[in-house]
Amino acid sequence: MTSAMLPPAPSGGPVDDTAVDDKELLAAKTRGGGFWRDVFRRLRRNPSAWVGGVIIGIFVLVAIFAPWLAPYGPEELPGQQYITPGHIPGPGEVEGFPLGLDRFGGDMLSKLIWGARASLVIGIVSTLVGLIGGMILGLIAATFGGWVDTLIMRFVDILLSVPSLLLAVSIAALMGQTPVAIMIAIGAAQVPIFARLLRASMLQQRSSDYVLSAATLGLGRGRITMSHVLPNAVGPVIVQATLSLATAVIEAAGLSYLGLGGGVPQTAEWGRMLTYAQLELAVNPWIAILPGICITVTALGFTLLGEALREAMDPRTRAR
Repeated sequence: MTSAMLPPAPSGGPVDDTAVDDKELLAAKTRGGGFWRDVFRRLRRNPSAWVGGVIIGIFVLVAIFAPWLAPYGPEELPGQQYITPGHIPGPGEVEGFPLGLDRFGGDMLSKLIWGARASLVIGIVSTLVGLIGGMILGLIAATFGGWVDTLIMRFVDILLSVPSLLLAVSIAALMGQTPVAIMIAIGAAQVPIFARLLRASMLQQRSSDYVLSAATLGLGRGRITMSHVLPNAVGPVIVQATLSLATAVIEAAGLSYLGLGGGVPQTAEWGRMLTYAQLELAVNPWIAILPGICITVTALGFTLLGEALREAMDPRTRAR
């Protein structure tokens, strides 16, 4: 028996983007990859993901190896003898202090390195607090529905009606001026965002064919939710968590700038460094510019990676 020969594909003419996308998805399935493997493949092709990843990687490495990278401790003041009422040495003015000194005589390079560790801890812990709290509320609301959903969502709406920074300032002021208070305050301000996002994503997944099929087979609501709906609905929440890390770093610096971070004046934290740098801007503006650059670049790294991850997970916006 002879097999019929298929006609060759046309060599010219416009390329159908839909056909290209279908081929990409089919190729990913053929290679044994799933959704997340396809997401990582798209991330590798996105320049924004590479830039954001490199920035975050440097930030994390500096924070982890701060004890070995920093020439001095977080609260040491090795350059006090060089500080005068009218002059604070800037970058390169005093040997041994390549980025100059702060108003207390601390080494700016060491303070910036130790500040990376403080900002990383506050950003990760506060985001985890908001992520866990928001996912619990969103999961309960989407699973039970009815009056439980209404009650939780009205509570979330009340939290959303208050500006996040104002809510964080209020919680931090009530709990005391400590780093732990800042973490809880920033995390609590992010809870309603994660709660509404997970609830909306789960409600969308509940109308899918695979959920109806699982219910037809007799699976219970709890098993369907935890084994099928939740794993497929958590993607947007992960993207938001990445973007929230950038917000957490900025808000942590803002709360420390307002004096709610606790610690002593020479504490190595970027927001606190800005607080005391504003008094000496006319003498040495670098003591404010350097921590400001660190905050901006770090937030930019998380934002670039989060946006790239969002595009990679959304088939409507992925780069072709």
